[in-house]
Amino acid sequence: MKSPITSLYELVKDRELRNRAYKDTISASQSVKIPAGFISCRKCSRRSLRSRWEENFYICPICGSYSPIGAYYRLKLILDPGSFHELDKDLCAGDPLDFPDYEEKIAAQEKKTGLKEAVVSCYGKIGGIDLTAVVLDSRFFMGSMSRAVGEKVTRAVEHADQKGQPLIIFSASGGARMQEGIYSLMQMAKTSAAIERFSEHGGFYISFLTHPTTGGVTASFATLGDITLAEPGALIGFAGPRVIEQTINAKLPKGFQRSEYLLEHGFLDRIVERREMREILLRLLELHRAEGAQGGEKA
Repeated sequence: MKSPITSLYELVKDRELRNRAYKDTISASQSVKIPAGFISCRKCSRRSLRSRWEENFYICPICGSYSPIGAYYRLKLILDPGSFHELDKDLCAGDPLDFPDYEEKIAAQEKKTGLKEAVVSCYGKIGGIDLTAVVLDSRFFMGSMSRAVGEKVTRAVEHADQKGQPLIIFSASGGARMQEGIYSLMQMAKTSAAIERFSEHGGFYISFLTHPTTGGVTASFATLGDITLAEPGALIGFAGPRVIEQTINAKLPKGFQRSEYLLEHGFLDRIVERREMREILLRLLELHRAEGAQGGEKA
């Protein structure tokens, strides 16, 4: 039986995540506009009651298109109540190249989103199973990979490695952050090297791709998972479809770079709807734990 002090601590931690998740859903920078009690879908332009969007995990109740969601809200959907512990909370964006107006833009993004960078990392539990989780948030500079983002991802991978925990990374990015130049591009090698070490030590990594996952993130840690999942309709690729068409001077197949197309061509293991996200992740974690236990018995 849990002690009253432990129960109170978990209650406080759960309240912290719930409050951050709530702020995510009402952020003015959400991919959906919120006039009064209604939310307008940016794809079909139809309006529905906010309560219907909430019940539907911020998937349009009319056309079914997925709205991007904040990092804390996504973590609330998957983690056990009271198990959220944030990592490197104070690590924030910097300006290594003294890029014009970049510091002002960072300050504006922080004020707009309540985030210090485009990524949230933590450790917690799903169904009682310990894990490390990383979520890129597209509201902050389109989830672009800066020096700080790469550092937070790397530290989270190293935390999972040291603790012997499974790793889940939710990717959502426009690629490398142009204001940080070569410093941003270096994060591709750094994060990939961390994943490689984690894998060599027997780590289990689930990569979950959301809309959009492009550029340097796709070219590094996002595509190195032992299991690769994606949300329906997510744009996944390196360069965008228009850039590719202009480069090769040819029309691309219908649905090219969308998760359904990539699943059909063997790039993904499964497309996971948001409402079943926690259930599928728990099933994969349980299978991995069971396989690890069997391996220990054989040894």
